[in-house]
Amino acid sequence: MPQKKKLLIGEMLIERKLVTADELDQALKEQRNTGEFVGRVLIKLGHLTEEELLPILSEQLGIEYVSLKAVKIDKSIAKTIPAKFVTHYKIMPVKLEGNMLTIAMTDPLDINVLDDMKLLLGHDIRPVFASEKDITDTLNKYYGVGAETIESMMSNSPASALKAGSKTSNITDLSEDASIIKFVNQILNQAVRDRATDIHIEPYENELKVRFRIDGVLYDANIPPTIKHFQSALVSRIKIMADLNIAERRLPQDGRMKIKIENEEVDMRVSILPTPFGESVDLRILKSGVLWDIERLGFFKDDMKLLEDLIKRPHGIIFVTGPTGSGKTTTLYACLNKINKHDKKIITIEDPIEYQINNVTQIQIHPKIGLTFAQGLRSMLRHDPDIMMVGEVRDFETAEITIRFALTGHLVFSTIHTNDAAGGVTRLLDMGIEPYLVSSSVECFVAQRLVRLICDNCKREAKPSQAILEEVGLKKAIGKIYEGAGCDKCKFTGYRGRTAIFELLIIDDEIRQMILKRTSSNEIKKLAVSKGMKTLRDDGLHKVMEGLTTIAEVIRVTQQNERPLE
Repeated sequence: MPQKKKLLIGEMLIERKLVTADELDQALKEQRNTGEFVGRVLIKLGHLTEEELLPILSEQLGIEYVSLKAVKIDKSIAKTIPAKFVTHYKIMPVKLEGNMLTIAMTDPLDINVLDDMKLLLGHDIRPVFASEKDITDTLNKYYGVGAETIESMMSNSPASALKAGSKTSNITDLSEDASIIKFVNQILNQAVRDRATDIHIEPYENELKVRFRIDGVLYDANIPPTIKHFQSALVSRIKIMADLNIAERRLPQDGRMKIKIENEEVDMRVSILPTPFGESVDLRILKSGVLWDIERLGFFKDDMKLLEDLIKRPHGIIFVTGPTGSGKTTTLYACLNKINKHDKKIITIEDPIEYQINNVTQIQIHPKIGLTFAQGLRSMLRHDPDIMMVGEVRDFETAEITIRFALTGHLVFSTIHTNDAAGGVTRLLDMGIEPYLVSSSVECFVAQRLVRLICDNCKREAKPSQAILEEVGLKKAIGKIYEGAGCDKCKFTGYRGRTAIFELLIIDDEIRQMILKRTSSNEIKKLAVSKGMKTLRDDGLHKVMEGLTTIAEVIRVTQQNERPLE
């Protein structure tokens, strides 16, 4: 019986409806010029993904395709093969059975690589297909970010330079070495790929930790422990990039730098602190070109309408309250962006300026030379502004000037550190501001927190315990409640991305009277809730019912004594 004719890879892709005939023709024309494999050309043209191609290629060639995410690899195998070797060849050892070593490759037909591996490793080689992304992610998981770079530096550095801290006299030369430059770039690249907002480099007596803050939570980055030997070189390299003084190690330093990662410009704010075991570094990642869209902050329709009406008022103060890292600056920028029109003069004074906004005059405070919030505010008024933003009200002087500006016909946005919206009233009174000034100038306090969103890829229905429901004041679940099971896309946390929960305290006539009488914030809050204000926990639980976040996440970021959802 005649054998069935084997289909070409292009024919198989068309048969499975992964590409069209026109897309294949386009790829074949490109292939004639480049000589590349047609599958790779289709990927480059954006008609196909590597994950779609490899199973088909596996079937055609009779070589197994492996998803490395689903494979548990023995760490002892990784230890037997040098990091620089697997990184150079872009391979990942999967398992060793007797003398047969299974290797994941993007091109298992590359005879030269197979021969090199057999000769260098002394094993028979069994190649399997895996995607390049799978291999890169697995190498980072089992070897650590930049493992081959650290391995290379270790082999090239003299023993005297490998003492903890590496306090050598030629630290400038070491920090400009190609290997340390490459390693810093690898850390920055990995952090951006992981959607980190901060990179923490923390020195301890016997180790150097690198941690990424992702969706508000810190995670240890997988970094080879031998990086401790290059601690000073690593910090010095970052100082050079941020144009800081590399000779100064006893005082805190702050700076900024701009880098390009995968055609994306990224601003980074650098903060360096001296510790007993070396300098600690925090890199705040600020992506350029961020669109500040008030509709995407997380407000429900009724609160959105309230806020939009408030920011269109000609004068008064809108305070955004919450702890550090609760997204206050993002909310302020989104409000400014909404009312940023050609007929308005907007000036901000900030510490620091995190993002540049078109058509807005932004001032960075410098307390060392006398440019404080209060001093800057006095000068701002002489520039004929319509709208002002004060980064933070920290003291009586700044608060008083801000309030007087609002009373003279300006719309002012600012932030203040309190736990809830009503607490903003108490905070201003505690600073020494007279009640009549607060009641006549402030239009609204907006309290907010950030909650993590459930990962869409592993979202599933949850059945919370009665104890959890009762903790948030619910007798039973209202509708379906969801959670994240944990998957590769969310690093097995069940969460991916964040949104905000809000509490809007509108200062109406009744609340103004309470402020004048110095009524406690709890009483003000009770009145506001009776008039329809949603507390932070209420807003969070509404987002739970919408399937956006979890009860556990809302409990994590809100106070226990908040009113339950009705």
